[in-house]
Amino acid sequence: MYMKNLDWNLLRSFIYVVQEGSLSGAARALNSTQPTIGRHIETLEAELNLALFVRSREGLIPTEEALNLLPEAQSMAGAYRAFVRKASVDKQESIGTIRLAVSEIMGIEVLPDMLVKFHSLHPYIRIELSISNNVDNLLRRDADLAIRMTQPHQDALIAKKIGNSQVGLFGHKEYIEIHGMPTCFEELKHHALIGPDEDPLFLTTLKSYGLKLTRNDLTFRMDNQIAQLSLLRKGLGIGAMQLQLAKKDSNLQQVLADEITIPLPIWVVMHEDLRVDIKVRLVFDFLIAQLQSYLEQD
Repeated sequence: MYMKNLDWNLLRSFIYVVQEGSLSGAARALNSTQPTIGRHIETLEAELNLALFVRSREGLIPTEEALNLLPEAQSMAGAYRAFVRKASVDKQESIGTIRLAVSEIMGIEVLPDMLVKFHSLHPYIRIELSISNNVDNLLRRDADLAIRMTQPHQDALIAKKIGNSQVGLFGHKEYIEIHGMPTCFEELKHHALIGPDEDPLFLTTLKSYGLKLTRNDLTFRMDNQIAQLSLLRKGLGIGAMQLQLAKKDSNLQQVLADEITIPLPIWVVMHEDLRVDIKVRLVFDFLIAQLQSYLEQD
């Protein structure tokens, strides 16, 4: 089937409608309007001669054809961002844009203080943060750099392990005063516990330490880790937190510290083709130094 060149804006709207589940959500994410996004989807469906979404009361549900096309559209989006970043680079080595992929905890709880220091040193380097617990594909150039909690194994990536951030169980002192400090795993099961909803990794890790919990043992369940920390800080129960973060809040008390402390590895990663890019190297080396200091906090 012959097809004229597609407007990139149509594909971008398509990606965001899938991600957000509605025209209004995509419009907010793209700083656009709902009618504009709606026209984009209608135009794209007409040009492709495909139904991309099923309209329902819950929003827009992508069809099987849409889901099949989504990976290619996302790959094009990554290439587009990489093109824009490269085209925006000034001839001065310290000017340009770097896209950094980080987890929710890292991007919201840990990085901001570090970025204050970096911006004072390199004010003309712009940082794009991709904050998600999904792993951005550096081989596909979805990002220039990433901070990861698992070791990457692709040969084309340069990875530097910074060390391990220890994760423990904590409760707010007011919660502990009311409900008591658990002294063993069996007592812990009778407390209000904060943890994941559908992500099984945390519960699987706890089981390896002898703490056998199921999803139904958790009083508050959500996969958003920032929301988990918020509930923990409000005194709603016991949950997991990096020791370095907990040390900043004197109201938090570690629970069963001798029984369970989980090492969380931290890696800084970049594509090997970017090792000669001065801007990327500046950010890479800065993150290594800052994260080492973060892990060394008493």
